[in-house]
Amino acid sequence: MKIRIGLGSCGIAAGGRKIKNKFEELLKINNIKIEIVTTGCIGMCYLEPIVDVIDDNGTFTYANVTPSMAEEIFKEHIQKGLPIEKYIVSTDKKPHPQLEKQVRIVLRNCGIINPENIEEYIESGGYSALKKVLNDMTPEQVIEEIKISGLRGRGGAGFPTWFKWNAARASKGDEKYIVCNADEGDPGAFMDRSVIEGDPHSLIEGMIIAAYAIGAHTGFVYVRAEYPLAIERLNIAINQAKEKNLLGKNILNSGFDFDLKIKMGAGAFVCGEETALIASLEGERGMPRLKPPFPAQSGFLGKPTNINNVETYANVPWIIKNGGSAFARYGTEKAKEQRSLHLQVKLSVVD
Repeated sequence: MKIRIGLGSCGIAAGGRKIKNKFEELLKINNIKIEIVTTGCIGMCYLEPIVDVIDDNGTFTYANVTPSMAEEIFKEHIQKGLPIEKYIVSTDKKPHPQLEKQVRIVLRNCGIINPENIEEYIESGGYSALKKVLNDMTPEQVIEEIKISGLRGRGGAGFPTWFKWNAARASKGDEKYIVCNADEGDPGAFMDRSVIEGDPHSLIEGMIIAAYAIGAHTGFVYVRAEYPLAIERLNIAINQAKEKNLLGKNILNSGFDFDLKIKMGAGAFVCGEETALIASLEGERGMPRLKPPFPAQSGFLGKPTNINNVETYANVPWIIKNGGSAFARYGTEKAKEQRSLHLQVKLSVVD
């Protein structure tokens, strides 16, 4: 048996830590040893605090849990094995309507694994895409797979990801950089925060693969300082990846080096624009500049630089693992036509 508690920002704000403390207290008093797993947001913030009880019969999700409900769940479900139907909103056999029809790619692990435990990410298939890339694929093959997928920038511009990677790879330079734009400044936006809080290793793995594709050895995650939990979990994940030889020198004995650093932004909305972000990353005032040259030609410190959004990078491991065609199945034909048209327009502008 296992207890899983949502402790993303929304879960904590709703009182999730009190619920966790309550279960720990009850387990200790009753001398029962059951693992309590803390996880990120599963996407139903309005139902937080959310508690999953996982037993031999499946997963049972309790919502809007209070300390008194926690005590009742403990006595009936955990001690007696009797789920409390009136509090259950979802099971693995009958998912909540909000989750039932979802195909979760970026959020595949959010609300499921402990974001502070690299072993759980690896057990879910994490870093297998990186191993595949380093062992079996050339940079050109990686870019081609991203091209087949049709992945576009998820920060809003929708620019084809493969084209940016290819441009950065083709640019001449003794040093290149990878940057993640996690400066989520739009009012009410929290997608990037949710990914980093719930599954930071998916971002790290995606960035390493992108770095390999363009030939970069240093990367930066430019993240809002107002996201303390995301920053804390990302720091933990980076250190864990280094301990596993998944970051740093000679990754997985492949000969490929890549280091990743965090830069905390001061909350300037304009730094969500890539050239303003680069200026801030360099220690200058965050001000956009005219393009061309594009960052792929002259970015951080005047070197070829690739910038993508958190969500874009987090898609990459899934695409490499399952194939670009598998990703391209989702969406509408009209969206693919728009993607093609968008690319043609951009290419004509670049030319």
